[in-house]
Amino acid sequence: MRKAGLPPLLLINSMNSPFITTERNDSHLVIRLNRPERFNALTRETILALRDIFISLDNEPNLRAVILTGTGDEVFCTGIDTTELAGQDESELAARGQALFSQIENCHVPVIAAVNGIASGDGCELALACHLRIASANARFSLTEAGSGIVRGYEGTLELLTGKEVSAEEALRFGLVNHVVPAVELLARADGLAREIAQLAPLAIRACLEAVNRGTQLPLAEGLALETKLFASLFDTDDVREGTSAFLEKRSPVFKGT
Repeated sequence: MRKAGLPPLLLINSMNSPFITTERNDSHLVIRLNRPERFNALTRETILALRDIFISLDNEPNLRAVILTGTGDEVFCTGIDTTELAGQDESELAARGQALFSQIENCHVPVIAAVNGIASGDGCELALACHLRIASANARFSLTEAGSGIVRGYEGTLELLTGKEVSAEEALRFGLVNHVVPAVELLARADGLAREIAQLAPLAIRACLEAVNRGTQLPLAEGLALETKLFASLFDTDDVREGTSAFLEKRSPVFKGT
């Protein structure tokens, strides 16, 4: 439920799919894949609806974080609904998924994947597209396409050449997830992380995301130059002045993103 005093989010696009639910919690948004009877598999409709939701978030200056999760306690997402594969243009299918994942990666606020169970195929890539990942102890990760004679098409950065399933604890050791928690604590931990982020300076967070997203695509010297430019750009903001004042006055800062 949206808290009093907060502007409504532009969520009309989520109404285009019955398989996605959204919920505003203070300054962050929870997006939930809602097809438990089909293991939260992605259809063309849900991919386009998710993309539209993330596009609409660019117009939400008071948003501080997004949590992406699935309905139930067994499956996060098993990827593309195989019943839709017949007759689809493969290039269009890949382009559609890449557009969604690019939109998530370039979101102006951190996107937290709360992986509540199995994340396989495109569902694994969906989790990897998020900036932070918290997994329940029963979560499992896999990219099994090599066993079917194909490769990843949705910007996947993980290569499990054997197609072997990876447990949550193994994923933590590999650096695929940031935290592993009991299933009953998953959303509370994700909510707590989103609230921690909300207390930080949003312009600084946005600059960090830009430095990572753009910097990793640049030669080292250009990436460092971008970091310097972003660093300097923050010093003429109200947030920096508020942060400095709060430090000197020994109080908690109240950042407004200006």
